Amino acid sequence: MKPVLLLIPGMLNDATLWDEVAAEVAPLAPVRIAAPVQASIAEMAQAAWALLADVSPAQPVVIAGFSLGGYVALEMLAHPLRAVRAAALMSTSARPDTPEGAAGRAKTLAAMQRDFAKTVDGIVQWNTCEPPPALVERLAAMMRRVGAETAARQMHAIAGRADHRDTLARLALPVAVLCGRHDRTTPPPLSEEIARLVPGAHCEIVEGAAHMLPVEQPQAVVRSLRSLLL
Repeated sequence: MKPVLLLIPGMLNDATLWDEVAAEVAPLAPVRIAAPVQASIAEMAQAAWALLADVSPAQPVVIAGFSLGGYVALEMLAHPLRAVRAAALMSTSARPDTPEGAAGRAKTLAAMQRDFAKTVDGIVQWNTCEPPPALVERLAAMMRRVGAETAARQMHAIAGRADHRDTLARLALPVAVLCGRHDRTTPPPLSEEIARLVPGAHCEIVEGAAHMLPVEQPQAVVRSLRSLLL
């Protein structure tokens, strides 16, 4: 029986973040994509679990979370509503918020209120590594579709995220951890910490990518997911 793959995107992302990845892994697993737009990480996790409510207990489930989606995936693993075969955590962290992170989001929120489109352009540049113009426009268009109101709600949810380092140490399932070499939002040491805490986890630091790993280096994500799905 093929597993079901649940993909959870990050802040200011919609389902199109996963276009290349989903197309490649679809022959291996039916793909479902969450929309983490609720007011808290816990509510996002509940909504993600609801997407799996019709999946038979006998059918395996694999969860993959990117950035904010990684926080949601960790919350799901901390409070499981069913068995999970494996998980992938990409460009994320198991740590709670920091004063530096809160200050940065406050500046971003203020900038969004002044000029959302311009702020989005800055976010794209910060979160990518030498992106081609087509990718810049694709990401900016996606973020504009998601909108400032949803971004503000997501940032407030991120501020209230839990410390899941203890959760990681209790996991008894295969976990793949990925991060772009040039990620400035969730730098590689945060992913390396996740891998150290999860028994048997594998961490891959992906060259040629910053934070937006699923669109900068989708084949690296596909390879990792294949290893969990097969």
